Amino acid sequence: MTTALQRLPDGTIELTVTIPWTTIQSSYEEHVKHTTEHAQVPGFRKGKAPKKLVEDKLDKTKVYEDVIRDILPKVYGDAVTEQKLKPILVPKIELKEAKEGADWVIRALTCERPPVTLGDYKKAVSELKASKKQKIWTPGQEIKKDEQGKQGQQEKTDKPTIDELLHALFSTITITLPSLLVEHEVNRLLSDLIDQTKKLGLTVEQYLASTQRSADSIRKEYEEQAKRTLTLEFALEDIADKESIFVSDDDIDTVIKSAKSDDERKALTEQRYYIASVLRRQKTIDFLSAL
Repeated sequence: MTTALQRLPDGTIELTVTIPWTTIQSSYEEHVKHTTEHAQVPGFRKGKAPKKLVEDKLDKTKVYEDVIRDILPKVYGDAVTEQKLKPILVPKIELKEAKEGADWVIRALTCERPPVTLGDYKKAVSELKASKKQKIWTPGQEIKKDEQGKQGQQEKTDKPTIDELLHALFSTITITLPSLLVEHEVNRLLSDLIDQTKKLGLTVEQYLASTQRSADSIRKEYEEQAKRTLTLEFALEDIADKESIFVSDDDIDTVIKSAKSDDERKALTEQRYYIASVLRRQKTIDFLSAL
């Protein structure tokens, strides 16, 4: 097996893998052997029909589809190891060349975690907080009656919201997102939309019509949403690393213990890594809020 790696300008990784014909042939023979051992052919006991007789009745295209499906995980895994990659997405794989008697070639598209350049996020948060503070009242300055009644309430609302904090953080970040990663997130959002509209008893077309949006406009909307979400997720991870923000086992166990049923507790137990990532993200936002 030979591999070739190309990194595209946006960070997408194009991995080309050439699979020796001997590997394909060996796997093909294994499939034929397995089929022969379980074949029921008139005039023969199960599994006792001649291999040639069984093979002649096989759909070769179907067998080769099974072959490539079986060998792809190992071939791709070996290629990733050889190239020392750390992909964060399931690859998009295309069979480029597949001729009997010749080496096969596949192309796999994936990506690694994109590098993030953090700007002066502490300064951005400080400036945000400063802009939210009320002007200090000085003696002789008239305060309107309605303002007097609202003064205590205003003092409580001068703290930035989470959305404002994230907006301030977003403005300081520099990142190039692989188009493949953005596409993956957009497809996830579209899948969620389909599920939501089904629950409402609507088709996607009916939903779009009711909101006066088109398929193109909502895809563009989701692309912007995906870019913002991914950018903030990567940035918060980097800030957590930089500021040594961690989640303990006790933090995770507290969430699991809050489950309202045994089934919910079991599901949460199986998602410890996801819970940890969510808690760490929240701790990082709390850290920014406290700056």
